[in-house]
Amino acid sequence: MSRPEANFDAMVGAPGAKSASPDGDELPGTRLDLWWGRLLALPGAQRIWYWGGPIAVTLLAAVLRLVRLGDPRSLVFDETFYVKDAWTLLNLGYEASWPDNADKPFTAGNVDIFTTNGSYVAHPPLGKWMIALGLRVFGAQDTIGWRISTAIVGILAVFLLVIIARALFNSTLLATIAGGLFAIDGHAIVMSRTALLDNFVMIFTLLGFGAIMLDRAKSAGRLSLWLSRRAEAGRDIDWGPALWWRPWLLTAGILFGAATAVKWSGLYFLAAFAVYSLVVDACARRTAGIPFWLSGTIFKQGPVTFLLTIPLAIATYLASWTGWFVTREGYYRNWAEVPGNAATGFFTWVPHSVQSFLHYQASVYDFNVNEHTAHPYSANPLSWLFLLRPTAFYYVGQVQGQSGCSFSSCAQYVTSIANPILWWAATAALFFLVYRLVRYREWRVGLILMGTVAGYLPWLLYSDRTIFQFYAIVFEPYLILGLVFVIGLIIGSRRDARSRRTRGIGVVAVFLLLVVFVSAFFYPVWTGMQVPEIFARLHYWLPGWR
Repeated sequence: MSRPEANFDAMVGAPGAKSASPDGDELPGTRLDLWWGRLLALPGAQRIWYWGGPIAVTLLAAVLRLVRLGDPRSLVFDETFYVKDAWTLLNLGYEASWPDNADKPFTAGNVDIFTTNGSYVAHPPLGKWMIALGLRVFGAQDTIGWRISTAIVGILAVFLLVIIARALFNSTLLATIAGGLFAIDGHAIVMSRTALLDNFVMIFTLLGFGAIMLDRAKSAGRLSLWLSRRAEAGRDIDWGPALWWRPWLLTAGILFGAATAVKWSGLYFLAAFAVYSLVVDACARRTAGIPFWLSGTIFKQGPVTFLLTIPLAIATYLASWTGWFVTREGYYRNWAEVPGNAATGFFTWVPHSVQSFLHYQASVYDFNVNEHTAHPYSANPLSWLFLLRPTAFYYVGQVQGQSGCSFSSCAQYVTSIANPILWWAATAALFFLVYRLVRYREWRVGLILMGTVAGYLPWLLYSDRTIFQFYAIVFEPYLILGLVFVIGLIIGSRRDARSRRTRGIGVVAVFLLLVVFVSAFFYPVWTGMQVPEIFARLHYWLPGWR
């Protein structure tokens, strides 16, 4: 029995693709296929569609993320840490402490009440430097300035996902669906309208994912070229080559290092995709007929892959701490200079600044691993895929006549819940992809699943600490890619029987319309619009959503 390959080349978006019945008779596809083919046959239409679809969903993402970006006009959830940290980074070069109860005066515009004492922070500085860019342009008094950086990143992530999806599936249609789903999902919208760090981890890891995808194709070509040259020269190919010139792998190392410089969870992507690249190399060597393909991967390519990724990632991480190193007042900056703290013996040669830095990193690791503070919205990662406990970021209730409320009671509510129909469908697709990988070993499926593994599975090791559903934004792009892979299978191609093709298109169309409707229904509680209290309660579908 031959294994079915996912064929995305002859979809609705591919005009002129001929299909044939088993008897050799040409099948015209559905009426939609014929109409679409004629439309794209018009002069310039294919180029317009090639860029028009991606640009359209990106513009949609921009509207949903930028309109009323300044609302709510108060620090939301952990914005109280990251916005103020970003402001002190911009002014001092390091995160400084604030007086007690500083949120109210800060929101009112009194933004320069910070001290010069270093503040203990649990995450590296890069994400806060990115928030600081918005503060630099708009000022810390403007709530748009707090959030504009995360909004821009969220918009760019939609376009990036379209580009990656098109490279994966060779279909502008599927790529546009992927970008459209990411554009209208509530989890992505809320994380793009709130000045938290996780959107920055998401964009850097998604860029790194794209770099790994490009490296996979380029390294296969270089391996083929090496083999042909060895064959022409009559030389042995026992272990295969050590491929050094892999610019996309170098790029991935930098990008995953940048993700780690926002939050340490980026480190899991670095580790996962370093291993992934070696597995892909081993498979390519085996397919090429290299006798010692496994040992050649481990002992020849393995050290090279390490040198191409890890040092650059470390350098990128350290570079994000430049402000801490070049100033003197950052937290623990002078720790090693306190009598009794500095290393003795062999390690006395290590500069005090480096010793202080390593002590700080160890302290932060201990804090993050042992963070068990009770929180009403803490969510076990086992529940994330089923959307059992999304995080409510903001809630203010009003009575009639208060703040323009014209009902008996109103609410301004921001919840980071994803579009539940989209999320549950993506979860179902994820489990199907696991089966598909085991059954057919398709490279697209393996790559998509590796993104999910890197972003999700490590959290299961820390399920007893305080963690939140919104961390899932980091692997949401790969959930959507997995869902779109399944959508492509359901739609089928022009080579399928007309009845099967028609049913597939119909099922997908109904699903997409349902997702759009649910997003429209949830949009007010994703963006903090004032709504009747009863309307807000209509969004509590499960007990954990309150």
